[in-house]
Amino acid sequence: MAASAPVKVYGPAMSTAVSRVLATLIEKDIQFQLVPLNMSKGEHKKPDFLKIQPFGQVPAFQDDDISLFESRAISRYVCEKHVDKGNKGLYGTNPLAKASIDQWLEAEGQSFSPPSSTLVFQLAFAPRMKIKQDEGLIKLNQEKLAKVLDVYDKRLGETRFLAGDEFSLADLSHLPNTQYLLGTETGELFTSDARKNVSRWWNEISTRDSWKKVVELQRGA
Repeated sequence: MAASAPVKVYGPAMSTAVSRVLATLIEKDIQFQLVPLNMSKGEHKKPDFLKIQPFGQVPAFQDDDISLFESRAISRYVCEKHVDKGNKGLYGTNPLAKASIDQWLEAEGQSFSPPSSTLVFQLAFAPRMKIKQDEGLIKLNQEKLAKVLDVYDKRLGETRFLAGDEFSLADLSHLPNTQYLLGTETGELFTSDARKNVSRWWNEISTRDSWKKVVELQRGA
């Protein structure tokens, strides 16, 4: 039987959403082809791309004749389709484990991502794009993020990882934004003695081989 073609991930590795999908694929030991897009030239807004990503954003994902978008949905799909490959517990192995992972994925998407994404743009991308930083917006979102991380610190004092004692999509989903913030003034929110559990957690998840490989892809972009 012929080997199946690698799945395709469209978008630059530097994108936080694209890197979330890449980390999932590597954890699950799934072959993939990264199809970089020149977003400065508007390649993500062209008709052919809009057929697979109607909002003109990244990532887009193709698995044979299946097309998906939205990085968290893609990550869940990969885990569900390839239950027995790679990290088998990445999306849980029973309904309760999945529910726990889902609730912390929701926390990431609803509570962690809004302030952290704003900070990633203001602190990491705006300087590269020669865009003036909004100091008021930075301060406001640092305060919002600190409150979220206080909740995380309490949780991580009870369990090794967010959804329990095993690394999961819930943890993985936090890697992209946090990686960018660690190189900025906001990084101390994750590494200070005031949040020792968050610091321990970050050190553990960021040194996984899968994430190291994603960072290598970003550096080579």
